[in-house]
Amino acid sequence: MTAAASSDRPTVTELIASAASALKERREEVNRLNVFPVPDGDTGTNMSLTMDAVLTEVSRLGASPAAAGIAHAVTHGSLMGARGNSGVILSQMLRGLCEPLTEVDHIDADTVALCLERAVTVAFQAVRRPVEGTMLTVLRDMSEAARPAADAGMSIDEILDVVVEAAYASVKRTPDLLPVLKESGVVDAGGYGLAILFEGFTAGLSGHSLREFDVTVTAAPIVASDAENDWDDEEYLYCTEFLLYGSDLDRVSIEDFLVTLGGSQLVVGSPEQLKIHVHTDRPNEVLSYCLALGDVSDVHIHNMRIQTEARAEALRAGEAPIKPLGFVAVAAGAGLAAILRSLGVDEVVSGGQTMNPSTAELLQAIERVPAEAVIVFPDNRNIILAANQTVGIAGKPVAVVPTTSVPEAFAALLTADLSAPLEQNISDMTMAAEAVTTAEITTAIKDSKGKAGVIKAGQVIGIIDHEIEVIGSEVAEVAAHLADLIAPRGETMTLLAGEDLDDESLAGIVATLELSHPELEIEAHRGEQPLYPLIMAVE
Repeated sequence: MTAAASSDRPTVTELIASAASALKERREEVNRLNVFPVPDGDTGTNMSLTMDAVLTEVSRLGASPAAAGIAHAVTHGSLMGARGNSGVILSQMLRGLCEPLTEVDHIDADTVALCLERAVTVAFQAVRRPVEGTMLTVLRDMSEAARPAADAGMSIDEILDVVVEAAYASVKRTPDLLPVLKESGVVDAGGYGLAILFEGFTAGLSGHSLREFDVTVTAAPIVASDAENDWDDEEYLYCTEFLLYGSDLDRVSIEDFLVTLGGSQLVVGSPEQLKIHVHTDRPNEVLSYCLALGDVSDVHIHNMRIQTEARAEALRAGEAPIKPLGFVAVAAGAGLAAILRSLGVDEVVSGGQTMNPSTAELLQAIERVPAEAVIVFPDNRNIILAANQTVGIAGKPVAVVPTTSVPEAFAALLTADLSAPLEQNISDMTMAAEAVTTAEITTAIKDSKGKAGVIKAGQVIGIIDHEIEVIGSEVAEVAAHLADLIAPRGETMTLLAGEDLDDESLAGIVATLELSHPELEIEAHRGEQPLYPLIMAVE
């Protein structure tokens, strides 16, 4: 963005990451402000997921993107990734903020005011019946504060400070405009989330720490009122949202139809692509109607009664205690996941050689861990890069131990010391992982040549640290040769049986290896990993 910024100013991606991170850190606080009967899950989570999609889209831009490119990325990313009522409305605010950027060569104070004014127009147009005391009100108050500041000749940094102050002041006033908020002694969740986003953006631009703003309404704790019994059976049951693709899609006609089937309807986007959100008891009829108009994708249907019960249970149980250090690992196979959890892993992300999880999936797992800091074990060399990208954009400190196999993660986890600093754990765990030698057995899917010679499709191959070292016809045969190669490198051998290796065959392999390598302590477990009948590791 060719804004009036020097080379030492943060990039647009860094500013969006700062805003998204600020909201992630406080999303549970925002979630607890929900006083409605779970209209769309959790406001803080939905707004945060929407910002994740924006960040992903903007991160794909080049080093020095033009303002128009940034505007398109933010608009497209927020529309595609919008979650829930609050996320869809946020996407329209972001769309409005970006529209003026397509017509300017650089960004100045007047542009900031103009962007906010356009955001107000677009967002209010998107909502069929705007309600005062919500995030729409907060946005309008921010805009009304920006224009006089721009006319007074303030800098961009100064204007943004004024806007953030106005946002929090507006949030604090929301209970006076919306009775249900006042009854519960809370402020509007969406408005609060919006204020946090702008504070995060401003902090990133100016380089200051996130500030605390007083939005206290009463001495009551920030929780939903009567959380255990706040579902009204007269409410629509299903929160339904999806993308609709077509040509000349009539947004108004679709919205008019949705009114006949439900409430809280939002239809936003372009004549070629619309994001649709509605609360209804008949999601099948909504989808049937839209399928006649075009193609549907990314369908999400949530039972709001179940969501309410889950939220009430969580509130009754209280939040999970925050521990100093948590762990996320990647693995494919129920057995591997169970072993990882037994060693202290909080979240296991499904993935492996043929199914690499995205940075977004890893981020979501990291944020679910109730810990001050998180260590990630990618457990595959193809996943290390995605894991490294979570560092600095998650809402908490994250470090990566660059494990290339699950057995390396096993060894690393055994050295964990929750009382030690993060850096010390990383050092100890990396050293432990490097002491492991991993061998994998699988079947060749095509003819090839390797270190071990000519390979024919269908042959069983043994791989040590990513090099094909053994070729054979049976898993047991290859396992015996691999054991001969890796046994000198350790004292303990771990065998992990895949889903294609039965217990009898595993027992036979164990017996053979115990005879041929009495010097080793051999442990066998069910890993249930696909594609690899046996994983072997020594340390």
